[in-house]
Amino acid sequence: MTSNSIPKNRKAADIALQQQVEDLAHGMSSNPFAVLGRHPDGRGDIIRVFFPDALEVTVVSTPAKGLPLEQKMYRIHPHGVYSATIPKRSKSYFVRVRWADGWQDVVDPYSFGKLLGDLDLHLFSEGRHHSPDEMMGAHCLEINGVKGVRFTVWAPNARRVSVIGDFNIWDGRRHPMRVRHGAGVWELFVPGLAAGERYKYEIVSADGQVLPAKADPYARFAEKPPATASRVAGALTYEWHDADWMQQRGKRQAVNAPISIYEIHAPSWKFPRSGERFVSWSSLADALIPYIQELGFTHIELLPITEYPFAGSWGYQPVSLYAPTARHGSPEEFAAFVDRCHQVGIGVIMDWVPAHFPSDPHGLACFDGTHLYEHADPQEGFHQDWHTLIFNFGRNEVRGFLLGSAFYWLRRFHIDGLRVDAVASMLYRDYSRKEGEWKANIYGGRENLEAVSFFHELSTLIRDLHDDVMLIAEESTAWPGVTAPPETGGLGFRFKWNMGWMHDTLRYMQLDPLWRGYHAHDLTFGMIYAYSERFILPLSHDEVVHGKGSLLSRMPGDDWQKHANLRCLYALMWAYPGKQLLFMGGELAQREEWNHDGQIAWQRLEDATGKGMHETVATLNRLYRAYPALYADDYSDHGFQWLIADDTQNCVFAWMRYAPDAAPVLIVCNMTPVPRHNYRIGVPHAGYWREILNTDASCFGGSNVGNAGGLHAEDVPTHGVPASVLATLPPLSVLYFSPAAS
Repeated sequence: MTSNSIPKNRKAADIALQQQVEDLAHGMSSNPFAVLGRHPDGRGDIIRVFFPDALEVTVVSTPAKGLPLEQKMYRIHPHGVYSATIPKRSKSYFVRVRWADGWQDVVDPYSFGKLLGDLDLHLFSEGRHHSPDEMMGAHCLEINGVKGVRFTVWAPNARRVSVIGDFNIWDGRRHPMRVRHGAGVWELFVPGLAAGERYKYEIVSADGQVLPAKADPYARFAEKPPATASRVAGALTYEWHDADWMQQRGKRQAVNAPISIYEIHAPSWKFPRSGERFVSWSSLADALIPYIQELGFTHIELLPITEYPFAGSWGYQPVSLYAPTARHGSPEEFAAFVDRCHQVGIGVIMDWVPAHFPSDPHGLACFDGTHLYEHADPQEGFHQDWHTLIFNFGRNEVRGFLLGSAFYWLRRFHIDGLRVDAVASMLYRDYSRKEGEWKANIYGGRENLEAVSFFHELSTLIRDLHDDVMLIAEESTAWPGVTAPPETGGLGFRFKWNMGWMHDTLRYMQLDPLWRGYHAHDLTFGMIYAYSERFILPLSHDEVVHGKGSLLSRMPGDDWQKHANLRCLYALMWAYPGKQLLFMGGELAQREEWNHDGQIAWQRLEDATGKGMHETVATLNRLYRAYPALYADDYSDHGFQWLIADDTQNCVFAWMRYAPDAAPVLIVCNMTPVPRHNYRIGVPHAGYWREILNTDASCFGGSNVGNAGGLHAEDVPTHGVPASVLATLPPLSVLYFSPAAS
């Protein structure tokens, strides 16, 4: 200690203060405001500051009357704690610091009072703060005329939390934070900082261990990977121009609306011309929006764009659930991307991952030295398939963190739908676990009751606050009532991916046509449960990775047959009850498996068969939107009627699609390479039925066998309906017919 040190023989309060100064100087103070800042002391106010490596420090105070007063501050600890007494009635003060390279004027962060209100803290602790992004994280504010950044983080079991960054040379001693006991929230206002500043939190655990520096869980922006710091985000002041879309969104996303989705992994859709590794949101909008308009999809679905460190996770291992990845630009640029989509009538769905998170040391894992966001028991908190950590859905603050993330994207970025990833892994405690590797719920069952409760709360709040938003479940089991309301015991999703249909249909399509007659049930079984949920039919990224090959490569036969089979698959899907989803590259009949480090096979547009597949998808989307029978009654048995489901010898299937006050559509599938002539098929009434789709047409790359534009139906009852047509069925083809307008 120096000669100006606090004497050790003073009363107990002085001894306690001396210990607090020691803790502060050594980076172990859990209550920096007890030492630093302004403290009444008899005739004046003591000012204490901490500036390691400073050469000289003075305090400049503004008295009630007269000119500002500058006083030298005395070092009371060799590590850089300084003290001075200013007049008691001084209005304000700032500190002048001399460093090796010059002087700096600093507004003392410890001159400000408590920053968060008690109600905010109470709601946060209850998990009922629906806008936690507004209280947590880093926010540019002005307090008492001073501009700076308020930092707030939840770390209830920490001994000390500091904000670190370029502004304090990443030294955790310099900006320790105030803890708000009860909520376990730490806060600090740092004057002089602005948007763009890099920062993390340095946390000392209860046992005194300095943890790896942590990114902000509530960060709204981050460094571009592989860098891992958070960035201070300014207020999102983007001026939206999508009022028409938002007004009509409920109608466009209703269960009786046409919804066809193009799933996209933004980093590998198309390389930027600039030579940069990642396309910007602006450049993506320039290229993607006209492409989607040309193809006719109603929505795009983005693989997760919440900030993630490992590119090979495709975004499914996020560390910042409030930050759009910096790979493609700023939050404002992402908002502009969504806005541009909306202005031309394209909805934007984003994959959202509340199931698990990676164990990266800068992320949520053991955040304050304890298992804060995850379960402590690996039988509940460790995901064996992905080697990730599972959120503790039973903890209020964790539920609030996840719910806040969902509503942040809906509120701030006008996102039209959340596709919730890995729902099955959340619902079952024994998901992908063997006997003895999991813990039962309080009733001895395998259901994760906390996750079920979380979904009830999420879906109810979305229905109450954003009833025009789609909540979509990627749920791969037969869990009942995924799309039923919570009031009836359901989970409350609007749609569910139909994984059973996808697996059955792909299994059938991969068969050599010689054997398809023995497996007709793969195409018919789905109708047994088609109305148990509101389904989306997915041919997603999961079907073109991990050695599965591309969709085209999985089709049987020579190259012509492969393309014909793939056209059949798409036409069958667009005609089946349910909405559609196709992963990027599928419209080009991509030959290679998807590579997240590459781009989709744009060269296929120069090839007749690739261009033909592109035209097939565009035509399907055009017909889909034009004929309500193909979408308006997807979830009612009134909208579908089997005509032929048992012709196992010829592998022919036929069905009708209906909608109220709309023309019906007849769908006929010939799943062999053998043309069928004069094949009789029942239709609801006589008259002329136009051939509105023939996947064997030459413009799609087919052999151009067909019915010369249409067929005349006769009053010959067939297949349980009063009329029928004699049709030519081209090889490996799907035909759509609809009665001509009278």
